[in-house]
Amino acid sequence: MAASFNYETLFDYAGRTKSAAKLENQMSQSDFWNDSDTAQSTVAELKQLNTILKPLDESISAAGDLEALVELVKEDDSLEPELSAEVTRVEQLIDQLELTSLLSGPHDSCDALVSIHARDGGTDANDWAEMMLRMYSAWANKREFRLELLDRQDDDVAGIQNATVAIRGPWAYGYLRGEMGIHRLVRISPFNAEGKRQTSFAAVDVSPEISDEDPDVEIKDEDIREDVFRASGAGGQHVNKTSSAIRITHFPSGIVVQCQSERSQHKNRATAIKMLRSRLARLEEEKREAEQLAKYKLQPKTGFGSQIRNYFLHPDQRVKDQRTGHYVGNFQSVLDGNLDGFLDAFLRWKASDSAPAPVDE
Repeated sequence: MAASFNYETLFDYAGRTKSAAKLENQMSQSDFWNDSDTAQSTVAELKQLNTILKPLDESISAAGDLEALVELVKEDDSLEPELSAEVTRVEQLIDQLELTSLLSGPHDSCDALVSIHARDGGTDANDWAEMMLRMYSAWANKREFRLELLDRQDDDVAGIQNATVAIRGPWAYGYLRGEMGIHRLVRISPFNAEGKRQTSFAAVDVSPEISDEDPDVEIKDEDIREDVFRASGAGGQHVNKTSSAIRITHFPSGIVVQCQSERSQHKNRATAIKMLRSRLARLEEEKREAEQLAKYKLQPKTGFGSQIRNYFLHPDQRVKDQRTGHYVGNFQSVLDGNLDGFLDAFLRWKASDSAPAPVDE
């Protein structure tokens, strides 16, 4: 009875099950896809619920099967390999549920806006920023999340100066928020004729994509300035012929956002406002977290300006997170979007009361 109470309380099992059944009923209606935007939102909501309900249902069922298998092994020890395999499977399910329980922030269930900025390192930094854009896109594709490029500024030589992409899927912000900070690449520069080793940096900023109706974020007209400019980059005949791109400056916070992904100035403005709302929501979340940590005289474990991870291609291949110590010896695998080890390690590290950052090169 105690175990049943715990999982129902921790995950609101009954409430989520009821919500999932309601959504499934909506999706079974003949006119469900008449409103495409609403339909996609409903599908995304059900998918998010199922990320908790499915492994929870499997765990509950597997626990019962495991008890029965233990009794069978007592009578027939040849079944021990099967028992061992089942124990491993149940442990993996519980491990995934444990990670899900760590996604408890006020915006963790939201979609994510990921911005990547080239920093020190010249052309190598621009190239590195574009490599990172592909890395996060690959991670999203592996999870079958939706991607939307909101803004991109190409460099004149190679790579990008900056880019912002919306990544939409269950717990996208909760998983990706730990990527915020400086990412350092060390490699033999492909842009250096002498083949010298180059260190370059890219900064990642992650914000929750919140609803326009969110009462916690208010944007006053007198607090912002809007500038229009001509779009640049890929876009055919439209590029540089109309001033459709929008840049918004928010005076109280100093936040600047811009969007040029649409041909319509109106659509770019709407997207830029959404980006600003997301950044402000993240700012408020950071303030609340800092106030909470201050009570215990602890320092925040994240930050846009802090170096969080090193990526090495020379003298050997390795990627290591400076905060958690998580290490991968295959550089290309990480660039191909296999980031879950880093994301999971960050969730566990952040949940700990205090943890000194491992020393790295």
